[in-house]
Amino acid sequence: MLTLLFTILMLLVFGKLLVFAIKAAWGISKIVCTIVLLPILLVGLVVIGLVKIALPILLVVGILSILVPKLNS
Repeated sequence: MLTLLFTILMLLVFGKLLVFAIKAAWGISKIVCTIVLLPILLVGLVVIGLVKIALPILLVVGILSILVPKLNS
């Protein structure tokens, strides 16, 4: 009986930790993509001569970055 109780409580605790870890990893990955990968992608596109693709991406991301914080508040 104690083993069953221990197992249930252990799964409960580690289940909550797993959910927290997944949320933290998702937040960190969004930050990395925004701060690291997007600028590298845009600079790479400009360097290889694809300014016609890089400029619309930059405009869309810029407009979204201005509008999204205002939509949340």
